[in-house]
Amino acid sequence: MAGKMTLYKLVVLGDGGVGKTALTIQLCLNHFVETYDPTIEDSYRKQVQIDGQSCMLEVLDTAGQEEYTALRDQWIRDGEGFVLVYSISSRSSFARIQKFHNQIQRVKESSQSGSPTYPGSPLSASSLSSGMWGPAPVMLVGNKCDRVTEREVSTQEGHALAKELGCEFVEASAKNCINVEKAFYDVVRQLRRQKQSYSGRSDRGGTRYSEKHHNSRSNNHRDHDYYDNRHRNSGHRSKNKSPRCVIL
Repeated sequence: MAGKMTLYKLVVLGDGGVGKTALTIQLCLNHFVETYDPTIEDSYRKQVQIDGQSCMLEVLDTAGQEEYTALRDQWIRDGEGFVLVYSISSRSSFARIQKFHNQIQRVKESSQSGSPTYPGSPLSASSLSSGMWGPAPVMLVGNKCDRVTEREVSTQEGHALAKELGCEFVEASAKNCINVEKAFYDVVRQLRRQKQSYSGRSDRGGTRYSEKHHNSRSNNHRDHDYYDNRHRNSGHRSKNKSPRCVIL
């Protein structure tokens, strides 16, 4: 239908300092963030074309620290697909991937008997209770592949872990913009295939996103249409606005 597109909610998870924010900003704003500024929760939106079909990505960049485990449950509950990130130059961040993956499984399994957490979710109560959708799509990303001399995790280890977890794998570099789009777009492709496989319908998953609704919202909330940092730790950042980046 004209004026509407599909909204996909993706959540970026991983240890602190692995480049989750750098990957997200490179995808949404097309530039590389040099400095590390710990995130709690930042949300971005970008309209993209994937395999010839326009859609809206909502990407939630999250905190990797242990103290945010409870918040992470809610982030996972709201997400449709997940980008699990470690740094190839950090063995410890690679070791923690299993914990993040286990948390995704735990939260999604525990919510299968409940209702979707946002209006229009393709994960309806009936489909969840019947188990028809299968596991949430996950992409494992070995970030900072440009740091060749600092590598602590081999490409083979990344592939092996992805096989163990039953997910896809790619090495990427936010700095050099290597495989950044692939890391996110392939999750959307998984979501589309998953819904097509289980529903047999022509529509391709995700939430229907109305451009008309977005434009109306933009006129009333222009200051919310671009990235701000309500949830970041730096004191000089805004504490009143919902963090969001919309690229059309």
